[in-house]
Amino acid sequence: MESTVIRVSTGSKEAVHDITAECERFAADSGGDGLLHVFVPHATAGVALIELGAGSDDDLLAALGDLLPADARWRHAHGSRGHGRSHVLPALVPPYATVPVTGGRLALGTWQSVALVDLNIDNPDRQVRLSFLRG
Repeated sequence: MESTVIRVSTGSKEAVHDITAECERFAADSGGDGLLHVFVPHATAGVALIELGAGSDDDLLAALGDLLPADARWRHAHGSRGHGRSHVLPALVPPYATVPVTGGRLALGTWQSVALVDLNIDNPDRQVRLSFLRG
């Protein structure tokens, strides 16, 4: 298994951050066939395979806002208002995804991208572990 960590800055607002290019580079450097595993070692972020750039990323944030409002209902209540919802996020958007790799290329569908989903405005600096398992 080969593994590396990339760093992602998500900024000061909720984000769906495209990490497809970094995943593609790592898969290409690893070469061959296998599986790319993408893992976010944070209790308040997730990884989604989703269409980006056509409004779906904004739709995802809106849906998560409806499901997990940034209000005072959360028992886990330190940090910014609604911070506890960020700790519920990984139950809905898991902190991992696995993508097949064929000939060093991600076998994503036409409109699929790999995205880091982050509602936690208190921590804009994220790590993402990319691991390649050869087939």
